[in-house]
Amino acid sequence: MTFKPITDRKIRFALAGCGRISGKHFDAIRQHGERCELVDVCDIDPLALKAAVETTGARGHDDYEAMLEKTDADCVILTTPSGLHPDQTIRAAQSGRHVMTEKPMATRWADGMRMVDACDHAGVKLFVVKQNRRNATLQLLKKAVEEKRFGRIYAVAVNVFWTRPQEYYDQAKWRGTWEFDGGAFMNQASHYVDLLDWLIGPVESVMGYTGTLARDIEVEDSGVAALRWRSGAMGTINVTMLTYPRNLEGSITILGEKGSVRVGGVAVNEIQHWEFAEPAPEDENIRTASYETTSVYGFGHPLYYDNVIKTLRGEAEAETDGREGLKSLELLIAIYLSARDGRRVALPLEY
Repeated sequence: MTFKPITDRKIRFALAGCGRISGKHFDAIRQHGERCELVDVCDIDPLALKAAVETTGARGHDDYEAMLEKTDADCVILTTPSGLHPDQTIRAAQSGRHVMTEKPMATRWADGMRMVDACDHAGVKLFVVKQNRRNATLQLLKKAVEEKRFGRIYAVAVNVFWTRPQEYYDQAKWRGTWEFDGGAFMNQASHYVDLLDWLIGPVESVMGYTGTLARDIEVEDSGVAALRWRSGAMGTINVTMLTYPRNLEGSITILGEKGSVRVGGVAVNEIQHWEFAEPAPEDENIRTASYETTSVYGFGHPLYYDNVIKTLRGEAEAETDGREGLKSLELLIAIYLSARDGRRVALPLEY
């Protein structure tokens, strides 16, 4: 099958999984209403499905397979538990539809590979949601890295100090499980792990520790990892869901020979330090790039959808396709392997 751009009508989306992140997708589709529409929604929870139908006006389904048989959507959005993404992606691809999956794309390395292979074979696009990349703060930081304003990057530190009480995990049986959710690294810190490759480049090796210190769950509620990049840069990522009493920090600090930057706040929403040896015009934008947020999701979903819509219309290339999604999944799996086996894990993993 050859990809055919959709240029003569609105892009049609169907969404499976009407939990709390689905609202971000509903809002983004609404904002791009002149170019796309939501035609179907699906959830096994009748109350969640009813609320989604009332909010969006889309057709409701309580069975994923039934939705695939009936929908005329071009692209299926997966906001279901992460462990369901692989099989649901493969089924959507087999039905001839493009797929957009929330993070993480899968909880196992082999499953991520299966997803990419299935979409390649079916000739459809696979998009992995990485909306944080579109935040104004991180766009400025990415530009500074691409323009080599740091010179050689020496050190990187990423902190995700959030809180998830036991009640959060108790709300749904799939939360806090290895099969469907993953732990603090895989779930909550997934977007921050993504920054490590997207901003700094390929990681050479990683050493990790994980622990379940306070929550009654299968997976970790806290963890740390030390990384070495192929460029020689070294860094850390520190993650916990036990911060008292509320979400405190989601940050990245980059230190180089000619520049130092810290983007912090609760979700990389504040440029807290920005200093380079050589000034540049975009330095004037650092104050306006910071923004207030009460949500760790940020405001990147509408910007992410813009790229997806343009890609399906044949006007752009996908910024975060399946292969781009595999990069952060690979690093996540390497951290877990290191923590499990007590050893340094080299990248890339064996395919």
